[in-house]
Amino acid sequence: MNNHGNRQPDNTVNLAERFAFSEKFNQLFADGMTLVEESASYLDGPGRRSAKSLPKAAIVLYGTESMRLTTRLMQLASWLLLQRAAKEGEMTPEQFHEEKQKVKLETLPVSTVNADWDVLPREFVELVTRSLTLQNRITSIDAEVYAQSKDRPADENPVRQQLDLLSTALGMKLN
Repeated sequence: MNNHGNRQPDNTVNLAERFAFSEKFNQLFADGMTLVEESASYLDGPGRRSAKSLPKAAIVLYGTESMRLTTRLMQLASWLLLQRAAKEGEMTPEQFHEEKQKVKLETLPVSTVNADWDVLPREFVELVTRSLTLQNRITSIDAEVYAQSKDRPADENPVRQQLDLLSTALGMKLN
């Protein structure tokens, strides 16, 4: 028992902190920031030139999806930078939680790559597809690592919960 009389141990594992210090996070951070740089470079150069030669209907699709790509990557980069800042001790836990509330992963724009995209530049479609993959990785990790205990069924095994969270955060199966 801790000094407040409840039975929760004082040595619980902070999964967010554990994930932030993992090699998986370092790789995710590098992948995400590389994608942000590649996308910005493409949109400012080759993408701008390619868009000028598209049919009118494709120009609208390209413009819409360029905005979605940019918005998506800005939010994902914010999440990654926030995790890194917390990891490096650049903010208190209270500051982290306050800033994390500003990153709205649940409202990220949705893109559906389909046959209409065949007229868009291949490099652009690849950037969008990679951004959607990054979005799925980050939103899955965020949902698992920062899940509220109130969202879990009362009869669920707390040890199993921790193993499942660690498994997601570290990208490996734990039994």
